[in-house]
Amino acid sequence: MPFSSLMNNTVTLIKNDSSRIPNIKASVQKNKIFIDGDHILIESGDHIEHKMSNGATDVYRVIDPGFHEKFSGMAAHYQIDVEKLGVAERSRFVQHITNYNLSDNARINNSSIDNSTNIIGSKDLQKQILMLRDALETANLNPEQKRSSLEVVEAIQQQAISPKPSKAVVKVLLDALPKIESIAVIATSIAGLLS
Repeated sequence: MPFSSLMNNTVTLIKNDSSRIPNIKASVQKNKIFIDGDHILIESGDHIEHKMSNGATDVYRVIDPGFHEKFSGMAAHYQIDVEKLGVAERSRFVQHITNYNLSDNARINNSSIDNSTNIIGSKDLQKQILMLRDALETANLNPEQKRSSLEVVEAIQQQAISPKPSKAVVKVLLDALPKIESIAVIATSIAGLLS
């Protein structure tokens, strides 16, 4: 049985420059994706999007491309080590813009991926959320604590930009942050700005 007959999934490669290479035949596994051939360049940090027949979409970050040259009758191929993105990471990665709310410092990304953060709201609130993010980035936290804390900040930011932010939800989110003095001071400021 040829290796290519195992490729029963179709994926899209999303390069670091946001270019997309669609309709690639692949075999998607839990932590590995196999792609036959050497017709594309896959690099660490690229992303692979897998749209499934049930309508769900998974996005994977390429950890190690694992390219193997043609050898002893076996065609060149990739055995890619991947990490599946969580819901929060995936929602930041895959942007679906349906409404354009333009204000000062606004930008529109049409058919492209934008991994930057654009906070809309009062300038004081924007500043405090950015300070909170920076404080968490520099805090002495293990990688899991840092990742989950930054997801909490993302949820706070989503509340802040919504037309009617829920003060109760923001309070619960702020309470979930690590109990570090610099973070607590900023959290108190954010809570005060939303009152």
